Amino acid sequence: MLKNRFFATLVVFMLLILSACGNSNTDSADAKEKKSEPKAEPTELILATTTSTQDSGLLDELLPIFEKENNVKVKTIAVGTGQALEMGTKGEADVLLVHAPKSEEELVTSGDAINRKRVMYNDFILVGPKDNPAGVSGDDVKAAFQKITEVKSNFITRGDDSGTHKKELGIWTAANIQPTGDTYISTGQGMGASLQIANEKNGYILTDRATWLAQEKNLTNLKIVVEGGTDLMNIYHVMQVNPEKHDMVNSTDAEKFVEFMVDSKTQDVIESFGKEEFGQSLFIKYTE
Repeated sequence: MLKNRFFATLVVFMLLILSACGNSNTDSADAKEKKSEPKAEPTELILATTTSTQDSGLLDELLPIFEKENNVKVKTIAVGTGQALEMGTKGEADVLLVHAPKSEEELVTSGDAINRKRVMYNDFILVGPKDNPAGVSGDDVKAAFQKITEVKSNFITRGDDSGTHKKELGIWTAANIQPTGDTYISTGQGMGASLQIANEKNGYILTDRATWLAQEKNLTNLKIVVEGGTDLMNIYHVMQVNPEKHDMVNSTDAEKFVEFMVDSKTQDVIESFGKEEFGQSLFIKYTE
């Protein structure tokens, strides 16, 4: 009797060991199978944006976060805002990050863009030669443009239909001046390159503060001469290209990007960007 009971116990014990080994092998196989599963290829999102977000280094901070969180590869096309908006009207981009509010509103009205949201802001400033031959100062940028014209100092314009160029043209119009002549120098280039030309030509130029701060150490002949005016605010919006009008766009990831840009965590990254290096934020987050 005892022998039979011992034998039965031994059989049960051996079965338990075999079962455990089988489960272990199964778990190991499952883990191996999961480990060998290939990661999905990232989707591609085309972002058309102004050069200031690129030249300032902000996109280098934000895009890796978005790409990692969403398994997306962002293809950035940094051009003037006018060109970025034109890409939207042609369906050549999926999402836009720009800073020309009036032109942006026209794109929404036309139905080419949707889901437009305010992201951040900074301001425009007028920089010029350190010896300041026009003697401009203070916060009245219109008066500064008038004085620069009177003394025939060099003025560098981007001339590229960017948000900054649009802002500059608006100031000339408000000052009732049509800039012409050899002293009005058009670069047709982005903000960083145009600042370099202003530095070389000893000229005045309107710029966004973020690009100025990022490039200032290389602009040894220039300084800020006019800033702080209420008409110098520089507002950035993000928006999707409308998939109902342009059916080839990546609307899924475009919507994710819009939401990413206004998410509180992203807004905190924007607010802190530049503080350590420059002692101030290059962009100010926008909160409702």
